[in-house]
Amino acid sequence: MQWQTCLVVPIFLLYILSPTHWFYLYSSTKTQQKRKMAKSAGEENQQKAFGCAATDNSGILSPFNFSRRENGDDDVTLKILYCGVCHSDLHTLRNEWGFTFYPVVPGHEISGVATKVGKNVTKFNIGDRVGVGVLVGSCKTCECCEQDLENYCPRIIFTYNSYNPDGTKIMVRYVLRFPDNLPLDAGAPLLCAGITVYSPMKYYGMTEAGKHLGVAGLGGLGHIAVKIGKAFGLKVTVISSSPQKESEAINRLGADSFLVSNDPAKMKSAIGTMDYIIDTVSAVHPLLPLLSLLKVNGKLVTVGLPNKPLELPVFPLVMGRKLIGGSDVGGMKETQEMLDFCAKHNITADIELIRIEEINTAMERLAKSDVRYRFVIDVANSLSQ
Repeated sequence: MQWQTCLVVPIFLLYILSPTHWFYLYSSTKTQQKRKMAKSAGEENQQKAFGCAATDNSGILSPFNFSRRENGDDDVTLKILYCGVCHSDLHTLRNEWGFTFYPVVPGHEISGVATKVGKNVTKFNIGDRVGVGVLVGSCKTCECCEQDLENYCPRIIFTYNSYNPDGTKIMVRYVLRFPDNLPLDAGAPLLCAGITVYSPMKYYGMTEAGKHLGVAGLGGLGHIAVKIGKAFGLKVTVISSSPQKESEAINRLGADSFLVSNDPAKMKSAIGTMDYIIDTVSAVHPLLPLLSLLKVNGKLVTVGLPNKPLELPVFPLVMGRKLIGGSDVGGMKETQEMLDFCAKHNITADIELIRIEEINTAMERLAKSDVRYRFVIDVANSLSQ
């Protein structure tokens, strides 16, 4: 497969940065009309692009061709080198959350090199190492945007499965700079998994050195939570239903201890021992056992997104003055802060590099939790042959 260099770089994701994100192809009549309007606005400067899309809830990805407009004055064009594979990609491909629009080209942990910058862009130069995460647009005027919380903007444009009236581009505001010592491959998953655990730890005050952090679930999010927790100086315990992960949690990732969540005796011995728990589990699971592990005034923050509601027991919250909260990635300023923090502390994801033609097999393995701990697509090498 050959890739013809143009405004975008291919992949299972396909993005390139500029004024307001890449459009997401909706299948409804209304959206088709919007797409035609967006296309006509820049039809004279169309660039061919290539990606891999799913067309139904089987989630099977196959080659997909489309067009996007030329680089504009406020745009940054990115040559995509790597893209992480997130569990939310799998949820979206299979419409497990119930709001996928097909065809959909997933991927939101994107790293690469800037190849073009518009004349109004001063923040980036050609050749800079850059990335794109979960969002690529927002209104820029609401209270959330003014507080650098673009991720909570009511008019947020996600990197996929969203509609962008601009047509196909991402504003420079949503481009991130990769520190020089942060590798583009193992650093790519930080753009979602890293900020997803970093943001709540900062907001909920789960950063006091010496305190005890529980990390529920040891997957793409959980393994990075362990590393960030240790960088903050916390005592970290992994809470997992997979006892075979104990050795790697402690010896490879640096956790202080390991708690098997389906072992009643061990769970009982840990009651009331933790100050904070960050719950990264994306499957349906009970919250009561986790709440029992917290001390008085303890905090349980959930960042996983199960496809069915969880039962919330109120009694332990009241009797222990405990808090349960949630968090959804972070704004652009905080995401850049997270990248700089991870570079400073040599934090990267543990990854398995794959080629684009292996993506459907990777998705099947991801569904079975058969990855340590994040698939990353080697886009450049996939497309050079």
